[in-house]
Amino acid sequence: MGKGRLEAFSDGVLAIIITIMVLEFKVPEGADLESLRPLIPKFLSYILSFVYIGIYWNNHHHMLQVVKEVNGASLWANLHLLFWLSLVPFVTAWMGENHFTKWPVALYGMVLLMAAIAYTILSKKFIGNKNKKLAMAFGKDEKGKLSMVLYVAGIIFSFFYQSVALAFYAIVAMIWFIPDRRIENTLLRHTGESNE
Repeated sequence: MGKGRLEAFSDGVLAIIITIMVLEFKVPEGADLESLRPLIPKFLSYILSFVYIGIYWNNHHHMLQVVKEVNGASLWANLHLLFWLSLVPFVTAWMGENHFTKWPVALYGMVLLMAAIAYTILSKKFIGNKNKKLAMAFGKDEKGKLSMVLYVAGIIFSFFYQSVALAFYAIVAMIWFIPDRRIENTLLRHTGESNE
């Protein structure tokens, strides 16, 4: 079956996730800049999560440029990814509301880790559909594996040094902030070839 509905549904869910996150901001009572100070932790949480959702949207889009067809297993794998990403607004709000204390920071990292695992499963489902270009583009997926190690380190550090945990999460975001060129480069090398 075609990939159009999967792509459109995913785009819609990711747009809703971003909208929900921004709706967590309540307008302050005061009219001076000082009244915005309590919103700083929420705003920082929002920025990090917005970047993460943007990264997933960007890489999901790139991956689907190579995918020609989807099957039932890849539809469920995509829903699995969207499930974990749909929890991002909750953990973002909890972390910002509680000024980056240990449990909110740990749960934030766990959701990020599970989303990364879900993305890996989704890519393997697409590769399993005999998608040689995608398999070449992902290779050993060292970037993905490093991200998961950093998430686990962040989760562990969240119980002792929350700022270090947040630094690990930010490093992963920086690693992925520049769009993943593996798929673009593979497509450029194989322009005109079939997907098989």
